[in-house]
Amino acid sequence: MTEHRAPQLPPRPAPKPGRIKVFRAISDFENEEISFVEGDFIYVSETQPVSDRFIVKCNGRSGHVDKSQINNDSVVPVENALHEAARRGNLPFLDDCLQNEVSVNSLDKSGSTPLYWAAHGGHTAIVEYLLSKPNISISSQNKMGDTPLHAASWKGHLECAKLLVEAGANVHTKNVEKQTPYDIATTAEVKALLLTTMRNVAAYEENEYASSEEED
Repeated sequence: MTEHRAPQLPPRPAPKPGRIKVFRAISDFENEEISFVEGDFIYVSETQPVSDRFIVKCNGRSGHVDKSQINNDSVVPVENALHEAARRGNLPFLDDCLQNEVSVNSLDKSGSTPLYWAAHGGHTAIVEYLLSKPNISISSQNKMGDTPLHAASWKGHLECAKLLVEAGANVHTKNVEKQTPYDIATTAEVKALLLTTMRNVAAYEENEYASSEEED
C-alpha cells in the first residue's frame, strides 16, 4: 500500500520590520536594562511582541521599557525624523536614524524622501551619504512628481545635481507640470550639466539601438 504523506507547506516568510518611530526624551529615565536623559533620541519599532513592554533603542543600546512610561510626560514624537535631519544637514542625527533602522526611503506628507530634502537644501555631504546606501531610491517622485534631481536643479545646487546624475538619476523624468529637471533648472551650470547628460544618454541609446539592429 502506498503511503500518502501530507504535502509540506513552505516556510512562512519572515515578518517585515515595522516602521521605526522616533522620540526625544524630555525627562531622564533608567531601569535595569536601559537609560536615557533629556534630549536623547529613542527608537521604537511599530512591530512589537504582544506585551506591556516596548523594546527601545537609545545610544547604541536596547532594552525593555514599560509602555506606560513611553508617554507625553517622558518623550515627545519626532515626526519624519530622517527628513528633518536631511533638510537641516544634520549628518550625525541622520546617521543615528539609519543605524537604528529608520527607512532610508520613507515618505513624508508631501511624498518626498530624505534624499529629496537633502538635494533641496544643497547638503552635499548628506546627498553623498544617502546615495551610498544600497537600497536608496534615487529618482523617487513626490506628489508633485518632483525627484531629488528636480529639487537640486530648481535650487541651483550644482554639486548635488552632479552626485545624483553620477549615481544614475533619470534626467528625463517629468513632474505633474510635464517639466524635466532641465526645464526648471535655475542656473546655467546646472542646465549645462543636465544638457550634456541628456545628450550622452541619447547617444548611448542610439548606439545600443544600432548594435541590436546589426545583431538582427
